[in-house]
Amino acid sequence: MPPHPGQAAPGPQPLPGVDAIIAVGSGKGGVGKTTLAVNLAVALAKMGHKVGLLDADVYGPNVPLMLGMSGQPKMVGENRIAPLEAFGLKVISVGLLNPGDKPIIWRGPMLHQIIKQFLSMVEWGHLDYMVVDLPPGTGDIALSLVQNVPLTGAVVVSTPSDVSLQDARKAIEMFRQMKVDLVGVVENMSYFVCPHCSHEVDIFSRGGAENMAKQFGVAFLGNVALDPEVRKSGDGGKPVVLEGEDSPHAKSIFEFARKVLARVEEIKAAEGASVIQIQ
Repeated sequence: MPPHPGQAAPGPQPLPGVDAIIAVGSGKGGVGKTTLAVNLAVALAKMGHKVGLLDADVYGPNVPLMLGMSGQPKMVGENRIAPLEAFGLKVISVGLLNPGDKPIIWRGPMLHQIIKQFLSMVEWGHLDYMVVDLPPGTGDIALSLVQNVPLTGAVVVSTPSDVSLQDARKAIEMFRQMKVDLVGVVENMSYFVCPHCSHEVDIFSRGGAENMAKQFGVAFLGNVALDPEVRKSGDGGKPVVLEGEDSPHAKSIFEFARKVLARVEEIKAAEGASVIQIQ
């Protein structure tokens, strides 16, 4: 129901049962944002947490492929949607509702509505963490998300290249303008380890995202390697973190996940302290 004249529109409403919502975004595509979002969610689940994964990248909903999922969510009760489950995650994605190669051509109001439905109509149950994979860029989806639910914080994914960093700065500024706490910045495809001599090669340069994080005064969440096994596991529907923390292919992603957890708890503690002071 629209607000009465002179009455302010309702603000973002917490999701019942969801303790923290972490958005994963990037300034541009092709930086491995969805790969890190999926592996972050699965890593958190492997650490023993209850985790949901909301694929909000409606233009490129790749989450079902990376999790090896098929089938469509079912309706339960009255206008409620049951999420699908994979590897300990509760998952919802436009890719599950619109499988195949048919593109989604939607305008802003339709995008806003589907995000609202994914948040309010899905039976998420109790979650310690909800990970939201945003589309690249600074468009309608991020705004719709912020208008509907209070985000705990946002992770910005970048590669070390100057082109990627230029757009990552825009993503940081977008979240700041929307009053969303920055969990931090992660540098993906940071280096490549030669399988023959174990020498580290900086294919896209290295250290740019860490320097950017210092420049903007936000946390740096680590360097994730450029690893063919990560790509193979994603294409095969089995995220690389399923190999466990001892796997050399998953080690840097687990380190990233632990830093995300620590920062999220810092943000929640700071918010709790602010509430107490206000009271």
